[in-house]
Amino acid sequence: MSAPTRDDTWPALAVDDWQDTRHTLHMWMQIVGKVRMAQAPMLNHWWQVPLYVSARGLTTSSIPHGTGVFDIEFDLVDEVLRIRAGRGGDAEIRLEPKPVSVFHRQVMDTLADLGLDVSIMGAPVEVPEAVPFAEDTAQRTYDPEHARLFWGQLVAADRVLNRFRSRFYGKSSPVHFFWGAMDLACTRFSGRTAPQHPGGAPNCADWVMVEGYSHELYSCGFWPGGGAEGAFYAYAYPEPDGFAGAAVRPDAAAYVADLGEYVLPYEAARRSGDPDAAVLAFLQSTYEAAADHGGWDRQALEQHPHRDVLPF
Repeated sequence: MSAPTRDDTWPALAVDDWQDTRHTLHMWMQIVGKVRMAQAPMLNHWWQVPLYVSARGLTTSSIPHGTGVFDIEFDLVDEVLRIRAGRGGDAEIRLEPKPVSVFHRQVMDTLADLGLDVSIMGAPVEVPEAVPFAEDTAQRTYDPEHARLFWGQLVAADRVLNRFRSRFYGKSSPVHFFWGAMDLACTRFSGRTAPQHPGGAPNCADWVMVEGYSHELYSCGFWPGGGAEGAFYAYAYPEPDGFAGAAVRPDAAAYVADLGEYVLPYEAARRSGDPDAAVLAFLQSTYEAAADHGGWDRQALEQHPHRDVLPF
């Protein structure tokens, strides 16, 4: 087996080349994400709802159903949605061009056939036009190669974000994929409460954002937009004075006032001499800008008292 190349570990995928497939996949992921949301008990900041990068694509992880359990995975390698019931039984739905309404019906019927009756909210969120899934009958594009390349981007981002997450001793989210905005994210918290968030996300109740931003935070991640091939982002809520003007790394990173975020174009990281190091530098320097200007207790939040004695 040959060693992986740069193109394997940091695949190129122009945003303009896969807009139609991205929108299709976004709607499909919202349906599956809402299945998990309907079944999982509420956690702070909606941590019960995201998907996770897997060895084949994106997975819900285990979902409770009564005293049983099931999971759902977008297998972007074999081009199927795989549903597995813990008490036996599994099924696959082909990932291929089809209307959102057809995919929605297939998912709900398959769950019922497996004895996993679930009722979900029937329309997407955080999108300008929230056409109910059952009424979204237009034929949709799905290019499996574009979906696989996107998964490759997520694998690279997930690897680096998890390395970054390991440096923090305070409260931190998992690295998880929020299907509302379609981004892979990781969030650190100072431990202090935050001013009430004003909301404002399209077709999303303001109280959703109030819960998500209840405590002071620094958040970062990867989004398949914001650059020619997507972008890494970082922001603070509430944004402290001086954050927007901080010196961050690498040179390709910049603060975008319209977004209220620092952005590092994916293609700039991919083309650098060491993409992992470039993204880590971006994450670390933007975190330091948020923590230092926000007056976080960095010693308490970053010190790992047992790290030096671990056998690795």
